[in-house]
Amino acid sequence: MEIILKEDVEKVGKAGEKARVASGYARNYLIPQGFAIKATEQALKEIEEHMKRRAKRLAEEKVDAEKMAEALGQLKLEFTRKSGEEGKLFGSVTASEIGKEVVAQGFNIDKRKVLLDVPLKQLGEHKVPIKLHPEVTAEITVEIVSEEGDTIAALAEKPAEEASSEPAETPEETPEETVEETVEETTASETDGESEEE
Repeated sequence: MEIILKEDVEKVGKAGEKARVASGYARNYLIPQGFAIKATEQALKEIEEHMKRRAKRLAEEKVDAEKMAEALGQLKLEFTRKSGEEGKLFGSVTASEIGKEVVAQGFNIDKRKVLLDVPLKQLGEHKVPIKLHPEVTAEITVEIVSEEGDTIAALAEKPAEEASSEPAETPEETPEETVEETVEETTASETDGESEEE
């Protein structure tokens, strides 16, 4: 089915563009959700008026989005997870979890707009983008620490600390000392042998 998009739709197109999609996708999702209309002569006239209103609305929303992006830039979220060697997680931190935590911090965002291609699976700090507006993307800091309280930096320092805490080994005996002890033992045994013979 040929449609005209009223809003940007990922992997389909941008608002105002024509696109050809599966009929079921158009009838069951795009059109009912207000993302598109069926492409007709009447629809072309309707979409022009819609695009003017949309442009005005987006211009107003952009100002608010820029303010929110600045505030989100100061935000640092912390998640605690079990981890193994080299800071790899047993599990992960997902886009959904990050979105929920951002909302819990008082930011009114669409949780689906957290742009995380794959879940986070490593201790340490990560920069995670959030799409607030077609022209505005915020970036938040997500830090993942282990349940033991270790960060990735602390794990890197651990081997050195463990090595320094081990007791210093006693120096080995020098060859001269060993030779002297052997000579003394031999002399003593010879003396004992002589006294037995007498």
